[in-house]
Amino acid sequence: MSATDQARSETIEALLTEERRFPPPPEFAANANVGPQVYPEADRDFEAFWAARARELEWEKAFTRVLEWQEPFARWFADGRLNITVNCLDRHVRSGKGSRVAYYFEGEPGDRRIVTYADLLRDVCQFANALRSLGIKAGDRVAIYMPMIPELPVAMLACERIGAAHSVIFGGFSPDAIVDRVTDAGCVLIITADFGWRRGKQVPLKDNCDAAMRHTPNVRHCIVFRRTGHEVSMHEGRDLWWHDVIRDQPDSCEPAALEAEQLLFILYTSGTTAKPKGIKHTTAGYLTGVATTHKYVFDVKDDDVYWCTADIGWVTGHSYIVYGPLCNGTTGILYEGTPDFPERDRFWAIAERYKVSILYTAPTAIRTFMKWGPEFPARHDLSSLRLLGTVGEPINPEAWMWYRDVIGGGRCPIVDTWWQTETGMIMITPLPGVTTTLPGSATQPFPGIYPDVVDERGASVPPGGGGYIVIRKPWPAMLRGIWGDDERYVQTYWSKFPHMYLAGDGCRRDDDGNYWFMGRIDDVMNVSGHRISTTEVESALVDHQAVAEAAVVGRTDAMTGQAISAFVLLKGAELGSEALAEELRAHVGTKLGRFTAPKYITFTNELPKTRSGKIMRRLLRDISEGRALGDTTTLADSSVVAELQTRAKAEAQKEE
Repeated sequence: MSATDQARSETIEALLTEERRFPPPPEFAANANVGPQVYPEADRDFEAFWAARARELEWEKAFTRVLEWQEPFARWFADGRLNITVNCLDRHVRSGKGSRVAYYFEGEPGDRRIVTYADLLRDVCQFANALRSLGIKAGDRVAIYMPMIPELPVAMLACERIGAAHSVIFGGFSPDAIVDRVTDAGCVLIITADFGWRRGKQVPLKDNCDAAMRHTPNVRHCIVFRRTGHEVSMHEGRDLWWHDVIRDQPDSCEPAALEAEQLLFILYTSGTTAKPKGIKHTTAGYLTGVATTHKYVFDVKDDDVYWCTADIGWVTGHSYIVYGPLCNGTTGILYEGTPDFPERDRFWAIAERYKVSILYTAPTAIRTFMKWGPEFPARHDLSSLRLLGTVGEPINPEAWMWYRDVIGGGRCPIVDTWWQTETGMIMITPLPGVTTTLPGSATQPFPGIYPDVVDERGASVPPGGGGYIVIRKPWPAMLRGIWGDDERYVQTYWSKFPHMYLAGDGCRRDDDGNYWFMGRIDDVMNVSGHRISTTEVESALVDHQAVAEAAVVGRTDAMTGQAISAFVLLKGAELGSEALAEELRAHVGTKLGRFTAPKYITFTNELPKTRSGKIMRRLLRDISEGRALGDTTTLADSSVVAELQTRAKAEAQKEE
């Protein structure tokens, strides 16, 4: 093997180039929460940088130690004590901000509530007292399986008030998934609702819990919030109504002074193995990380209305709907439903109604809005928007531009953020008053974060090349391990490269130090010795004017090792054809090189996605290979898969 081939086999080839640049608007930069001086401050002493941010919190007992690092286990501010709810609620109410809106809530059926900081503090205290009355104590684990209603953050914060750890389970999961998570964490209580709403239908949350609790003997009680009022079964002695348990409870509750490294929550992530990983996050370091990033990345001001459209069942909701925004005294939005119910303009109606100024959403949602067309946001006045953000996966440049031009009116900076459940906080991102942004790039590491891009041997890849994204120094909000399985934690994240955290994503770094994410490592295809990122091929496909969304996977091929298989959604009602497929192959070849042209193109009306909107490429790989499908419990619409199997088989027969 030549030196060139050897180097190519150890790195991911970076093929896309992007020349468009968008510096911060001068007025935005002049009034930003943070300026360029923050980077050298962090680089001089990153521990001192994070300690200064931690001291902005309210502590019951001040810390004197910053970082204790016994690789790969970190302890931040370990001799200090605080309570997250004091920082998220009490201190705002004490300072005269009790009447400030914490959440505007909009239910899918159209019901609305305004929850102030004083309201939230009262509700959290009452529910925390109810938990104590049931024997819940510091160190216990509590499962929460609820719709996107204000009682969900109330339940989370009430656990933290008394020192119990919560494990939020996404409301779209099946009873089997509940059993796995409740059993692994040893939860003694489940908090749920009778039903939730989704596209006009009632989701049977309590029934799902009933099915799960047949197999969870550790669960002593199930508290049920009455969301719809429709009848559910109640097991006497075990099941309790929310309104009953809070009745007559005092509206004040002494907060527990918790150690900085007290377990705050366990959040489960799916892996390639059958057993989900329970990611552990602790108290003070996590709060420091999410509060600081929320303040700097979103440039939040007192009069902003901030909307993160994620579900609280995922880490984005934990960090940037609940803990970060409430710590900063921010006014946010909770929306229970989907973007297309009852009409495809529901998001934009909400943004107009509440005069949203900061919008944080997923590239998958943006591409869906593109597919639906600009006429839906055009129905509404979005002039209140001043900052846009993206989260969840790499965003292709054309979707980035559509977001900027159609939603932001060409005036709003975009913060394209990279982070993970495991990192707890945003790691690589523009700072909107500082960073020149590029469509499709997460740009620069957040101050005090030290990533690198390395090859198979762990050596830094020169600018322009692709490789594995790693983190070289600990950070405050980092995971503290996997619940009950320290060895799995070490093997999964720290074994491939010595002294480096392996994130599992492919990435390249350009000559200016900007980071360009290329999808998960297992989403890298090996075609005739070329290691090609699925993200880049998808971006090239979406660059074509006819394409709204695309997903790409590798398929075993006798000649090339793997062949590129693409699943393509077209804009509007346009139908695919063999002529268009050839046009798309040529377009990709022109953008990236002929060797990247998809061998297989399947036109479809929908892609298999989770309830949170992420494309399930694992299922697409199964479909492309003609294999039996793996786990489909998180699939939003199972009918999509059967249709894709039929179409992909027909396309394969044409090629062969």
